[in-house]
Amino acid sequence: MYLAVVIDLFSRQVVGWAMRDRADTELVVQALLSAVWRRKPNAGCLVHSDQGSVYTSDDWQSFLASHGLVCSMSRRGNCHDNAPVESFFGLLKRERIRRRIYPTKDAARAEVFDYIEMFYNPNRRHGSTGDLSPVEFERRYAQRGS
Repeated sequence: MYLAVVIDLFSRQVVGWAMRDRADTELVVQALLSAVWRRKPNAGCLVHSDQGSVYTSDDWQSFLASHGLVCSMSRRGNCHDNAPVESFFGLLKRERIRRRIYPTKDAARAEVFDYIEMFYNPNRRHGSTGDLSPVEFERRYAQRGS
């Protein structure tokens, strides 16, 4: 099973994600579609990725253009450009799935759902957000604006 995520860099919230049997363009498009449904971003919103073949594909680029999104890519060979996503995957592995064997794909999907939607977004604290969870950080930011 492969997992693709879309993370809001402001709050560190996972705003879109998808799981599939293959690491292909459909996987990343589904993750971004999930984020678009959830966030309804304004035209011109930056979508940052590495330079993997799925992100340079015509399907990915067409999806971005059709939703008014702007492509931003990491420099070749520089993992630090995509550090928030790399950090998320490290946390997921360390805090939840390392050395676990799931009896079914559905069980693995359920575990990832639980981690992202029930723990990471509402409860996982981040130093970059003042030691607040992504959901709490966004809630407080929205309160400041009202």
